[in-house]
Amino acid sequence: MCGCCCEGKDPGDQKGLLSNPVRHRGCTDIVCLLIFTFFCCGMVFVAVFSVTKGDAFRLVYGTDSYGNTCDEDNSARAIPNVPFSGQNLKGRPYVFFMDIRDPDQSLTVCVNKCPENKLTTREEIFRFSEQTGSLLCRYDLQPVEYFSTNNSKHGPCPNLPVYESKPLLNRCIPVHIRTFQEWISNNIIAYLNKADIFQKVLGDLYASWQEMIALCFVALGFSVLMVLLIRYLASVIVWIIVAAVIIASMVGTAFLWWTYVGFKSLLDKQESLMVPLLEVDINSEQAFLAFAIIASGLTVILLLVLLAMRKRISLVVVLFQEASSCVASVPTMMVQPVLTYFILILYFVYWVIILAYLSTAEHELVSYFWWFHIAGLVWITEFIVACQQFVISSTVAHWYFTKNKKKLGTPILSAIGRLVVYHMGSVAMGAFVITLVKIPRMFLMYLNKKFKNADNWCADFCAKCCCCCLWCLEKCLKYLSANAYTVIAVSGRNFCTSSRRAFNMLVSNAMRVAALNSIGDFLLFLAKLAVMAATGAVGVIWLKSRNDLHFFAIPVLLVCVFAYFVAHCFLSVFEMVVDALFLCFCEDCDMNDGSPDRQYFASKRLMTFVNDSSNALNKLTRRKETTAETEPAQV
Repeated sequence: MCGCCCEGKDPGDQKGLLSNPVRHRGCTDIVCLLIFTFFCCGMVFVAVFSVTKGDAFRLVYGTDSYGNTCDEDNSARAIPNVPFSGQNLKGRPYVFFMDIRDPDQSLTVCVNKCPENKLTTREEIFRFSEQTGSLLCRYDLQPVEYFSTNNSKHGPCPNLPVYESKPLLNRCIPVHIRTFQEWISNNIIAYLNKADIFQKVLGDLYASWQEMIALCFVALGFSVLMVLLIRYLASVIVWIIVAAVIIASMVGTAFLWWTYVGFKSLLDKQESLMVPLLEVDINSEQAFLAFAIIASGLTVILLLVLLAMRKRISLVVVLFQEASSCVASVPTMMVQPVLTYFILILYFVYWVIILAYLSTAEHELVSYFWWFHIAGLVWITEFIVACQQFVISSTVAHWYFTKNKKKLGTPILSAIGRLVVYHMGSVAMGAFVITLVKIPRMFLMYLNKKFKNADNWCADFCAKCCCCCLWCLEKCLKYLSANAYTVIAVSGRNFCTSSRRAFNMLVSNAMRVAALNSIGDFLLFLAKLAVMAATGAVGVIWLKSRNDLHFFAIPVLLVCVFAYFVAHCFLSVFEMVVDALFLCFCEDCDMNDGSPDRQYFASKRLMTFVNDSSNALNKLTRRKETTAETEPAQV
């Protein structure tokens, strides 16, 4: 069964005999696998229900006042007791308001063309409908009847005058907003100013999309270069990463200050010449000032951290050599994260499509299906990520516990086979544990947004504290689950027993954890920052030469975010390899003692690294204790 309430026996005495992760294993956490299977069947049912009861095109084309979806044949979706429902509106993709000045209360119909000119009389409406075939009145009226019907916001014909409009999000929106005198107020002017900035930003993104795509490939090139450096120059890559991060951070900060000074001097010159300043240019100057200040603060913090860790950084060289040897022996591990992200993107697209259908389904069960659909997003997403973690951990375990590395075979295929045949339930169990924490945190975040508009500061404070605690718990559980998958891959135990085993090893080897994980993960994080900073510097140099861009800080920021995720996609493999190597080493030390009959599987350089790093941390701890004992007591 799930095995959470029992200790679980070791699957045989493996001491001195382990040449691969346990080969004689059985299925683990079968009950959890069955529950997860039923849950996936429920997701399929929700998808079928949503597609049959909903209409996602309502979100694209909109609906009229009678519940008809524009540009769709609604004959099969007629709403009972609603007049003019179930119309065939193929070829009518735009929503037309009988009175655009009051869109909430206005009657709407679907038309095939928005009015291109201002229509002030019934005759002009009749002529427009005759010439274009776009009927602006209610569906039951013929154009010849337009002369004898009422014109109001409730129909059946539009209120006069009908303003010149163009389709925006498939809605007929007037071209000249200033036509409506009652809309001209300070709030509307501020809104239009913001909309202008937003339009400028979108224009810059559209104008620089080719450069952004090219910069994404630049980020990909930097990421591949970093992986190759770790692979072939592991002995010096630590200091290369440190130097690259320092240089990239300082150069990136200098470029931001240089760009800000350029903007400021240009605006000062225009102001001295009495040239009106656009708000978008002022915001661009302020944005680069903020970026430069933040980058300067982060650079100073980074330099201080590196200065404090300079002695311990040298200990991680051997760890990178061991990790790079594992990746070099099984290079297909580098493809695994890319495949995982591709699967996640496909699942997210599927989830959003079903969400669109679900949001337009009119049924009493919809409110329950919403929560089920959200839970499916979290659980299945965590399951996909957990599958990747197990495959990489199992591959590392296979490599570690193989004496003759030339006879590895295909360890990643073997790991996938072990996952599918034996341990799908354990992976589903680990993903479910994360889901139990993540969904309440999402709910509390939703409540926190609601409390912001209220004056209940106590409830707001409690919600924030609970969100913070759940976030910390989620991070701890994710770290523990990732390590539990390594124990499962080695020993073949269920999830709960493996989690307890992993927790005990992490606690009993806390000093080694600090030596192995903290420094290695920190340096890989610096490598990601180096890729991001280098890509951002190239983007600033390139896009700064474009005089037609108003707010190119946004394209550079988006490219930097993408560059970080690209680097994370590649370098996360090394993070998982480092963590898996540590637990494999702990299992190795527990099963063997170094005698001729029970030799360690760890290489000599890994043993030397662990001993040296542990001794260094022990000396540091003893030095602190000695200092505390020799200090005079404070009265």
